[in-house]
Amino acid sequence: MHILISNDDGIYAPGVRVLANTLYEAGYTVTVVCPDRERSATGHALTMHKPLRVEAAVPGFYAEGLTAWAVSGTPSDAVKLGLDALITERPDLIISGINRGANLGSDVLYSGTVSAAMEGAMEGLPSIAVSLASYEIADYQPAADFIARFVAALERDPLQEPFLLNINVPALPTAEIAGVRIARLGIRRYRDQFQKRFDPRGNVYYWLAGIVIEGEEAPDSDVAALKEACIAITPLKYNLTYEPAFVPLTERNFEKLLTN
Repeated sequence: MHILISNDDGIYAPGVRVLANTLYEAGYTVTVVCPDRERSATGHALTMHKPLRVEAAVPGFYAEGLTAWAVSGTPSDAVKLGLDALITERPDLIISGINRGANLGSDVLYSGTVSAAMEGAMEGLPSIAVSLASYEIADYQPAADFIARFVAALERDPLQEPFLLNINVPALPTAEIAGVRIARLGIRRYRDQFQKRFDPRGNVYYWLAGIVIEGEEAPDSDVAALKEACIAITPLKYNLTYEPAFVPLTERNFEKLLTN
């Protein structure tokens, strides 16, 4: 199995290194194509008005024999370039991560990690976005080990159709993880705070520092699963159509607005 790995934390992030090396050592063919620096919260942004540059990763950062490229663009750029220019054979699976920090609820709309994986799903490839639910704890190995076993399980029994699996892993040793849940997206609300600051020349600039608003969560949500020390697996699709609105909108007969 050939796996294309990307992320939004950059080519030299510890999470992607641990994941890529773990999968490579498990016997998979692994190609890493990541942004050359951190590109968090870029969503599905693409680079349209300047060239994309590609460099091989510094030797020694990844396992010997593993191919790794740094791209001067966004996570979506990296996956698209990997699929259409850098890799000669179509991969069997896309994995984005391991991200530093969880991607829950509405986070998935902003997340470069999730967007990179979604690019794979849009190309008809099974895709996984994986995040470690901590900004402080830097032990990515338990999450990488779980993903390696998860990939092996998918290889034995593939999904019937390609879609994106968003996986959030508690920042705990494997023995302390309480279980694995298939979960729906929860509610992730932020109180946006823009800190007003001044540069050395006296010009005003603003720094976004959102605070998560904790609230009551549905027991089957990804947020609730993590709070109970469980791995949350959420299936996602890129079709955002809100089907229940079709009937009430059709009944309004907007065609009459064309006549007068």
